[in-house]
Amino acid sequence: MTAKDEIRIGQGGEMVDKIAGYRILAESLRRAGVEVLFYLEGGPMLEAVHCAAELGIRCVDVRHEQAATMMAHGWARVTGKAGVSITSSGPGTCNAVTGVANAQIDRIPVIAIGGSVEVTTLGRGEFQDIDQLEMMRPVAKDAVRIYATQRIPEQIQTAFLSALSGQPGPVYVDLPADVLFREVLADSLAWPRFDLSLSRNPADPTRVKTAVELLQKARRPIVLSGTGAFFSKCGDAMNTFLETTGLCLFTTPQGRGIIPETGPGIALTARSRAFREADLILVVGTRLNFVFNFGLAPRFAEDVTFIHIDVDPGALAQQPFVSVRLQGDAGEVLKQLTEALGDPSSLPNLDRGWLAGLTEEHQRKQTKTKDYQLSLSQTPIDPRRLCAEVAEILPEDAVLAVDGHVILNHARQTIPTSRPGHRLNSGPFGCLGTGVPFGVAAKVASPDQVVMVLTGDGSFGFNAFELDTAVRHNIPIVVVISNNGGWAADHGGNQTGRCLGFTRYDLMFKPLGIHTEYVTNTEEIRPALKRALSSGTVAVVNVVTDPKVDVHTFPFSSYYDGTGQPINRGEG
Repeated sequence: MTAKDEIRIGQGGEMVDKIAGYRILAESLRRAGVEVLFYLEGGPMLEAVHCAAELGIRCVDVRHEQAATMMAHGWARVTGKAGVSITSSGPGTCNAVTGVANAQIDRIPVIAIGGSVEVTTLGRGEFQDIDQLEMMRPVAKDAVRIYATQRIPEQIQTAFLSALSGQPGPVYVDLPADVLFREVLADSLAWPRFDLSLSRNPADPTRVKTAVELLQKARRPIVLSGTGAFFSKCGDAMNTFLETTGLCLFTTPQGRGIIPETGPGIALTARSRAFREADLILVVGTRLNFVFNFGLAPRFAEDVTFIHIDVDPGALAQQPFVSVRLQGDAGEVLKQLTEALGDPSSLPNLDRGWLAGLTEEHQRKQTKTKDYQLSLSQTPIDPRRLCAEVAEILPEDAVLAVDGHVILNHARQTIPTSRPGHRLNSGPFGCLGTGVPFGVAAKVASPDQVVMVLTGDGSFGFNAFELDTAVRHNIPIVVVISNNGGWAADHGGNQTGRCLGFTRYDLMFKPLGIHTEYVTNTEEIRPALKRALSSGTVAVVNVVTDPKVDVHTFPFSSYYDGTGQPINRGEG
């Protein structure tokens, strides 16, 4: 079958002899398996989006381009597939930079497509003329400009493979107007197979053997996993490994849900003790970044041994003190380790009493924390009580997107996650404003699941009007706002710029046809949440919370002064 026979995307679905670049782009996305794209209309991308819609791709138009890339990010987080955003030239693509950068730091596969001015006028002062390619290069895994219309299919496939392979990340594709609107002979196109399946490679058996020997010598080993474990889809392999070894699993905020957090082998709230006392840590698909003080003391023991599993050699090379680097797919390498170990008796030095102590400490803290938080009844509402109420009412298979600082950290310590891809938060970039876009994307990806956004009032403001997007596209998410009247906690004194006031967001969004609730005391929380969840429409629950309640967490990292002394950088 020729390319001409395959392409029936004329205005009425008829066969065509010539085809414009924007139709080639739409057909390329269809062949790549794209189900949904997020965009804000504008030149020169309008025709491409229209054609994508004609081909059956769901097109969700947003109110700000930052939200488009964040929604693509959220889609990828929930589905494990690459998300797609499309933005217009100039300011439209400039607005997408933050979302692309966040996906890069979070290691999320996003295809960010930006229209641009014609190649022939680039740099000459044309309307909306700016070098978008150079702007995107520092914040993306890769950035390419397509110069030849005939090469659109090939380069779109390459973008997807680049985004998904190795360490995932966003790829920016720049499409100049003249490339998009140029017509070429349909028979001249060479369509790739668009096979985006990736090989899942095991690690070097010799290195696996060395890793097993270290595990067998260890008394207090634990497992630490993250985003790479999710994209490896290694939940079954992880569960089998933990059952075989009896080890405890700790995850990054981005890797939660890889196995249910209510099951055995989970001791999340005992992490400080576990990190401090462990003599070996098996790191699976995550980085020892600022979240873990870069693997250094006092977060970890001075003499701790690290075994690092990652598909990307660059990620493995970042930590010079790792004892064994296992390059390969997380799931495949875990299978190798499980097979090599054989059974629990192959870990003769394992301190099972210590491991049992971690899980007991976790369960004790969970019960104590839950009982304490549900007892908090002051007015204004303690945000910890709000988190406890959310944890009580959310279905186990719900998707929760959390955004902010105070509320995010309380939710991290309170609300469990049972499934991979069902917990989304701002990530290691600390990018506020992700909550509502992530929630919209999650509901598009999982229409049969409850999707809730739990957000601070400050972070809500960044992309609050994407609730209009949710209404227009009938995407029924529930947004719960912890409204403490400002940024972070109120410590008194001169806090320039902190105060936002206790805005009545419920009144602001009610005219859009949104179900709204206003909550000022603890007895109202659960009934309001139930009404919102059962409304069947977009809902906003505006909860007035205590601005004096702060969050206390382990300091993520430090700067160093000229004498080598650490300067506390802030709380994580």
